[in-house]
Amino acid sequence: MNKKIKTVAVYCGHQFGLYPAFESDANLMGELIGKNGLNMVFGGGDVGLMGAVASSALNNGAHVTGISTEHVVALQEPVHKGIEVTIVNGVNERKQQMFELSDAFIILPGGIGTLNEVTDILTMQQIGETKKPIFFLNTNRFWASFHDLIVDMLNNKFIESLDAYKVSIAKDPQELIDWILNYKD
Repeated sequence: MNKKIKTVAVYCGHQFGLYPAFESDANLMGELIGKNGLNMVFGGGDVGLMGAVASSALNNGAHVTGISTEHVVALQEPVHKGIEVTIVNGVNERKQQMFELSDAFIILPGGIGTLNEVTDILTMQQIGETKKPIFFLNTNRFWASFHDLIVDMLNNKFIESLDAYKVSIAKDPQELIDWILNYKD
């Protein structure tokens, strides 16, 4: 089956991180999402890489939907202005809604929350609950150590095979968007 990707969930940090390339790649990723007619779902915040990619996507014509939580809003993380942001009870409900609204996932650099979102999707791929693809943006080789960990899990027989996983690791936003636009299931 050849299903075209129309909506991507973007997972990334609510901080900008150490290197300016993180922010510039987030901005370019958002621009490419918008200019290529994709819809975007994200964590709803107007901070860090999350806010940067959402603003750029919105400014370049994407329909952008945010999903945040009551707890995050209570911590006074500002929701993104100009974007429809749904407030849900907790992180698990947020992840479920983002999953349901998306055809694929773009993973930019981020922290523990981003890692949690990635491992949930990988687990769902492993046990056959989803075939939705994941596209990592490996800015400054950010995801290289995670890739090495997965290979170690495979080599140490904690993962039998990588066949169940639909994962691509892009060196730059243009490569990533090209893979999405040409994706074949």
